[in-house]
Amino acid sequence: MESATWSNPLPLSTLTSPSHLRHPSPYKFSTLHAFPLSSLSSSFSFHPFLLHLTPSLSPFSPKPISFNPLRPLPRTMHATRIQDAVGGALALVQSSPATWQSALLSNALIFLLGSPILVSGLSLSGIGAAFLLGTLTWRAFGPSGFFLVATYFVIGTAATKVKMAQKVAQGVAEKRRGRRGPGSVIGSSAAGCICAFLTIFGVGGEAFSRLWRLGFVASFCTKLSDTVSSEIGKAYGKTTYLVTTFKIVPRGTEGAVSVEGTLAGILASIVLAFVSFLMGEVGSHEAIICVLAAQIANLGESIIGAALQEKEGFKWVGL
Repeated sequence: MESATWSNPLPLSTLTSPSHLRHPSPYKFSTLHAFPLSSLSSSFSFHPFLLHLTPSLSPFSPKPISFNPLRPLPRTMHATRIQDAVGGALALVQSSPATWQSALLSNALIFLLGSPILVSGLSLSGIGAAFLLGTLTWRAFGPSGFFLVATYFVIGTAATKVKMAQKVAQGVAEKRRGRRGPGSVIGSSAAGCICAFLTIFGVGGEAFSRLWRLGFVASFCTKLSDTVSSEIGKAYGKTTYLVTTFKIVPRGTEGAVSVEGTLAGILASIVLAFVSFLMGEVGSHEAIICVLAAQIANLGESIIGAALQEKEGFKWVGL
């Protein structure tokens, strides 16, 4: 660092005398000499009065710093706080094992993003029931279990909407043009909810945890197969038979089946079982068990419906 040095320094008494303060300074500069910064700082500290008297001579004089507590925070601080909040939310969502807090937050975010689909397939009260189901599912089985239920809902809703105008004209459409209420949501998920509660409370320990998970997947495979077979049978079934007597009956008759609807129901259960296998909910052999159990359950439901629906006191079977 280059700096100027005094050629003929005067005593400190001369600098502070009244005559010196009243007249121009007699200083002049000689040849420039180079010396390190540490030497410069030490020379300034040797003349404290000179620094106080002429502060402009010191290029290192500290500037006053003011702080206004009412001044708004910089944008970088706002961004940092937002990033911290988002990071905390993501950490909560990804917590393993799932907690009630992570289940509520995850479910709320997904319901908010998927609200257009939910409104098309559920009534407002049905959405409330589905929210409780989703929270319970996430808490018991984590994101993979929730995704399984979401897949069931999307496929089931799509099948219900197929040829809706034709179903309405024939009087076989679901109530509210396929928008299901809380009764339908609870009825469809009752077995799955029981398995979820058994998992949360650890009933049977590790030895039974896999069994509860298998029951959860099988219950939704069964319900999806039933929904798809019924809705596709109403839309495309050419000939509908009563399962107990093989008598030809109109579409939409409780306990009746069609080739088209039955094949569609089997395919739907295979798709959902395969999704559960990909998500790690069940193994390959367990997925096959879910498909077979779904068909057996649907056949049993059709037999019960056909045998009891016309009897006094059993009208509720077809509801």
